[in-house]
Amino acid sequence: MEVHYEELSHRLSPGTSCTNLGSSLDLASMADLEEENIQGSLRFSLFYDQLQSKQVVTVLDAQDLAVRDFSHNVDPFVWVRLLWAEREDEEQSSMQCVLDEWQTTLRKKSCSPVFGDQFSCTLAEEEVPRVTVRFEVRDYDKYSRHGILGEARAPLNSLKLSYPLELREDLQVPKKDMVGEALLSLKYMPTSQRLEVGVLKIRTICHPNKTERALYAKTSVTCNHCKLRHQRTKQKKRWEVTVFNEVLTFVLPDQQIRECTIIVSVYEIQPSNKSSKHLIGHIHIKKDKTFENEHWKLMMQSLRQPIAKWHFIFI
Repeated sequence: MEVHYEELSHRLSPGTSCTNLGSSLDLASMADLEEENIQGSLRFSLFYDQLQSKQVVTVLDAQDLAVRDFSHNVDPFVWVRLLWAEREDEEQSSMQCVLDEWQTTLRKKSCSPVFGDQFSCTLAEEEVPRVTVRFEVRDYDKYSRHGILGEARAPLNSLKLSYPLELREDLQVPKKDMVGEALLSLKYMPTSQRLEVGVLKIRTICHPNKTERALYAKTSVTCNHCKLRHQRTKQKKRWEVTVFNEVLTFVLPDQQIRECTIIVSVYEIQPSNKSSKHLIGHIHIKKDKTFENEHWKLMMQSLRQPIAKWHFIFI
């Protein structure tokens, strides 16, 4: 079985499948549309410190944020990510990686909160045009996942940052960013009620200044938004293409398998520090009008046979 999966992974290379994936997958459709009422604006400032080679980001305030329907209130904070592009190409979306990320302080019960949080990241001046700052405004929820109130983006290639530049941007519906791709295989055996998810290869980019890292993938099976099972791969040293060739088996009733969603989450970790876990991104394979539907359909048409496909990893 292990030899079979190795042969299967060697036949499929990331370079050829990536173009086909891009033509059939609309990035705009990946937006989180659960929060339909996107309103308000965010004020922030950007500055590149040439003496210290640092990019400085300051989150100042937000105005007129939408309230949640069930609470009629909002407890906002801002999640800031510095996205570094594989290449500087405006015409074609390239793979990105998260250089650094931060969270502002929480402001309770305020639709127009004042933050004043400042963050900085070491960055060479010639790399500034490759960076986009993504501000995601969220509503804190102690008992569930945080609500999304909207996002603002600032590509640094079009801005002059030799002096602090203050901007106010209207919040938009959040969109996902491509941070890698993974070669996954699916196999369904109805008699034994087994679903096999093969994590074969993961391709990501990593900033040259980052220290040695390792990767692992956690695979969860959910049904009606309830997590049924989860497993994780072994930890592997991170390369441009990290080879796993691991098969994770889930035993589930037939009805649950036919209606479930498979979520593959890719994590980065420092081998010497197990508490340094950092999420790279997710893959969702489910039965809806997305690219993943094709992979699921092929699996159900080819029972007891592993079907492999490349999937984009989004964050």
